[in-house]
Amino acid sequence: MILVTGGAGFIGSNLVAALEARGGPEIAVVDRLGSDEKWRNLAKRELAAIVPPEDLDAWLARHGDTVEMVFHLGAVSATTERDADLVIASNFTLSLRLWDWCAATGARFVYASSGATYGSGAEGFDDDGSREALARLRPLNAYGWSKHLFDRRVARLVAEGRPAPPQWVGLKFFNVYGPNEGHKGRMASVVTHVLPQVLAGGPAVLFRSHRPDYADGGQLRDFVHVDDCVGVMLWLRDRPDVSGLFNVGTGRARSFADLAAAVFRAAGREPDIAYVDTPAEIRDRYQYFTEARIERLRDAGYPGQFLPLEEGVRRYVQDFLLTDDPYR
Repeated sequence: MILVTGGAGFIGSNLVAALEARGGPEIAVVDRLGSDEKWRNLAKRELAAIVPPEDLDAWLARHGDTVEMVFHLGAVSATTERDADLVIASNFTLSLRLWDWCAATGARFVYASSGATYGSGAEGFDDDGSREALARLRPLNAYGWSKHLFDRRVARLVAEGRPAPPQWVGLKFFNVYGPNEGHKGRMASVVTHVLPQVLAGGPAVLFRSHRPDYADGGQLRDFVHVDDCVGVMLWLRDRPDVSGLFNVGTGRARSFADLAAAVFRAAGREPDIAYVDTPAEIRDRYQYFTEARIERLRDAGYPGQFLPLEEGVRRYVQDFLLTDDPYR
């Protein structure tokens, strides 16, 4: 059996769909569905179990001997979350428990880290997993710090030869977009916020630049389609010999203006963009540039090609968001 924590969430539900399409072991999901439409992310799937996080220990005690691999994608992922105790309990403490469980049982372990661990990017975006390199990073929010804290713990455990899963991989996902992210609300990708503005006939509204070296809308991100993230995880499923910490991005930064223009064209309109000031409460912590270095992923043997921004946005908009059924 394969266990996917956060399996009803954005990246998790896309992974579950891909694993099911492949055939093979049964799939169990750990997640909370709540009272919104998040359940629709899993509505087309066949699953062995949907386990609330608070029941995970009891479920593993009963069924853990059947679990061969854990994809740990569950997290409090809002970069605006201020309850640091909640963030640490979900993103650090639970991750440690699963690490220890996989090390004890021999299950393989792939977990979600984040590009948010790089903070402002002052130290670059090199996925050097050494203790020394990780110690130099300064995340800007509790979410990024919690992911970074676990990366650092893993680095120490591995460096000291402490018990570890037979395969362990941390994936630093950059700015992911694609189907099944509607439940994320404000934390969903810019595509989901721009498209309603486009369909209403108005301009897309983006943040104005407050730095002279960046034009309005010229702030840069490494936007990566969720299918490419899933492609990396499926490759890791087939490569139990690969362990380490890896960036997952396209390796090419693109502007928010580029992203908005791609949404307009996917919807059959010419770009029309307006700008508003970046809110004062986030202005000092706003990132102007992110770009994944993916040499280590390539050196490990990953052969997949990443979707260009325009094609990824076109597929997302036309194949999902503009259809009667936007869920994968």
